[in-house]
Amino acid sequence: MVTSRMSEPMPAIRPGADADGPALRALIAGVFAEYEGCPFVDAEFPELDAPATHYGRKAGRLWVAEDAAGRVVGSLAVAATHRAGVFELFKVYLAAPARGRGTAARLLGLALDHARAQGATRLVLWSDTRFADGHRFYVRHGFHRFPGTRALHDAATTLEFGFARVLTDRLTGATAP
Repeated sequence: MVTSRMSEPMPAIRPGADADGPALRALIAGVFAEYEGCPFVDAEFPELDAPATHYGRKAGRLWVAEDAAGRVVGSLAVAATHRAGVFELFKVYLAAPARGRGTAARLLGLALDHARAQGATRLVLWSDTRFADGHRFYVRHGFHRFPGTRALHDAATTLEFGFARVLTDRLTGATAP
């Protein structure tokens, strides 16, 4: 098993299951609690009732990262959108102890591979404007922020930035790194 610079085992990554819903709720609630005015409201996340099925229905996949004790400490999902060749990232969350150790990059790599295998040429995502560390991660991994924000009209009055990454060149078919 690979160990981190903190001498703890790297989180293991596995396909997500519908049974992970409660653990994902706890993970997301924990991340939201790090930000003022960012409550987790269960009713705003109905997809967590059966998360693997939810993303699977959209030609997507869900992965979770688990620590050595089997606790879910990270997640990432990818699914097709209604636009041909465009897939979207969802549920990109890491518990604080799992950050900065390469786990998010490993999860993203799985999503990129899956999207490409499904014929995706572009990957998009939306992220709360408060999640600046996540935004830096996306930019480091080839995403570009597009103009404007979108409002979710949720309990947290969330505003989100949009990001996109080209996966293949439409003219040459070359795969972007």
